Amino acid sequence: MKTVPLIRCILLGLTFVVVGLNGLCQTKAQRRQAMSFRISTLLTRNLHDVFGENDPARRRAAIDEIFTEDCVFYEPNGGVYRGRDEIDRIAGVIRATHTDFRYQPIAEPEELGNAGRVKWVEGRPGEAPAVAGTDFIIARDGRIAAVYLFFDKLP
Repeated sequence: MKTVPLIRCILLGLTFVVVGLNGLCQTKAQRRQAMSFRISTLLTRNLHDVFGENDPARRRAAIDEIFTEDCVFYEPNGGVYRGRDEIDRIAGVIRATHTDFRYQPIAEPEELGNAGRVKWVEGRPGEAPAVAGTDFIIARDGRIAAVYLFFDKLP
C-alpha cells in the first residue's frame, strides 16, 4: 500500500517538471508575446520599425511585437485605425507614398507614467526635412495601446 502514495508523488513530481519545461520550451513568438518594452523603446521602434519600414514582413513582425491586440492609431486628418491589421495597412499606405524618406528623432523620447512622446522630422537623407511631427503613445503592459500623431511646424 505504501507504493501507491509513492507512485502518486512521483507522477505529481513529473507533472510539475513537465509543466515547468513547457515554460522553457516556448516558441520565439510566444516569448515575444510575453515581452514588455520601455516606453522610449516603443516610441523609437514605432518610428523606425513600423512607419519607417519598407519591408512588409518586417513591419508586421514589429507591429505584432510592440502593439497590443486592441491598439489604436489616431492621425491628424481624422483617421482612426483599430487593431494590428489596420495599423499595418495604414503604415504600409503611408510608407508607400515616400519610400525614400527617413524618420529622425530631433529630441530624446520622453516618458511620463504610462505615456511618452518623441518629436521627429522626416525627409530624404541629405536634404532638408519635409515633415515634422510628434508621436504620443499610451502603453499597457509594455506595449503600445494607442498612438496619437501630431504634425508640427518644421524647425
